[in-house]
Amino acid sequence: MNLSSLKPPAGQVKKSRRLGQGMGTGRGKYAGRGAKGAKSISGYSRMRGFEGGQMPLHRRLPKRGFTNAPFKTEYAIVNLATLDQLAGSEFDAASLKKAGVVKQLLDGLKVLGQGDITRAITVTAAKFSASAKEKIEKAGGKAIEIAPKAPAEAK
Repeated sequence: MNLSSLKPPAGQVKKSRRLGQGMGTGRGKYAGRGAKGAKSISGYSRMRGFEGGQMPLHRRLPKRGFTNAPFKTEYAIVNLATLDQLAGSEFDAASLKKAGVVKQLLDGLKVLGQGDITRAITVTAAKFSASAKEKIEKAGGKAIEIAPKAPAEAK
């Protein structure tokens, strides 16, 4: 059995009526398309949001504000409680991705201060929350801040 060899049962597939093939087809002069207008012409496709000639909604509504979306910096986030459970004393974005803590690296790593740290660890990340930095240094560790990756031109 092969997917490319599958065929429908005999009699299931019926040939579609060929429209616009003359007066003897039972569809008449214009093949059911009417006389004039855009829809009577071959190759017609209505644009998305077309409202029959009325000014479309996306053009009636005012443009407002500003969006920085294509250039936004997105961080992969990890909490101190998670770092405390992991083996080892040095962590960076690559090691956390390898350990499966972070799924995507995005533009950098940000460490947040949820939970407590019970041992001295060294964390290298693009950003730290104030509480995370304070807790790491209080436990005798180091919080090394590196520059985040430049966001892609257009993600």
